[in-house]
Amino acid sequence: MASNNKLFIGTGVALVTPFRRQQDTVDFTKLEHLIDNVISQGVDYIVALGTTSEAATMTESERSAVQEFIVETVAGRCPIMLGLGGNNTLNITDTIARTNFDGISGILSVTPYYNKPNQRGLLQHYRNVAEASPVPVVIYNVPGRTGVNLAAETTLTLAHECPNIIGIKEASGNVQQVMDILRQRPDGFRVISGDDALTYPLITLGADGVISVIANALPGDMSQMVRLALKGDLKKALPIHYRMLQLMNAIFEEGNPAGIKALLEIQGHINNVLRLPLVKVTKPLYNKLSTLHNEYRG
Repeated sequence: MASNNKLFIGTGVALVTPFRRQQDTVDFTKLEHLIDNVISQGVDYIVALGTTSEAATMTESERSAVQEFIVETVAGRCPIMLGLGGNNTLNITDTIARTNFDGISGILSVTPYYNKPNQRGLLQHYRNVAEASPVPVVIYNVPGRTGVNLAAETTLTLAHECPNIIGIKEASGNVQQVMDILRQRPDGFRVISGDDALTYPLITLGADGVISVIANALPGDMSQMVRLALKGDLKKALPIHYRMLQLMNAIFEEGNPAGIKALLEIQGHINNVLRLPLVKVTKPLYNKLSTLHNEYRG
């Protein structure tokens, strides 16, 4: 297990949840295979029950079972970050109180969605989450999904005032905002890319790595690119970034995790099964992903 000063630096994989084709239940055999594959190929940590996992369409008992299975399968080989967020602050703090954090190194908590709180509301929300959590908290800012942006000023206030908030996954796509956070963050505060395609440039600006979707399918290459970039070997990292870029972009053309699940089926890892309201990618995109993957393999 990584020491605290290295916790959540490098490549985290936003793990998908494989489902069985017929019963639409969690396919734990394929989940175990995915976990073993990404760890063996060098990812630094696993994000369980994040957006990419389709946790929003799972029952509470399914989420508990998936969490327990991931912890048992990882067996201390790398840290685990647990997705735990929502738009009801009281419900989140109550859920934190009921959660078994054995084997969990931190939580990833998305900004409240739909009800569109202002910055004061977001500030108080995260203060409450930080106070309730027995493990470090990483904020997740993804306005394209939530409808609200966590301003750099708010992030920095939380970073300076709440010792238990140790970082942010920044998926706003606003590089200026990310730079504002990087420029003024306290020592040890992680700034993590939430966008695969922006990871390389953000690391050159000082970011600490990525929570990656493409790392489900390309764990070795993504981990190598991030590791090289963090060491300052940009000349070796850049060709890997550009080699992955078309696949990185293509898997998001019709939404996440539809694209990455299609790619993982093309690779033979899982069945291409999603839960409504999510649906499979269209045939043209599936064919495009297959072609890009074949070209990628050379």
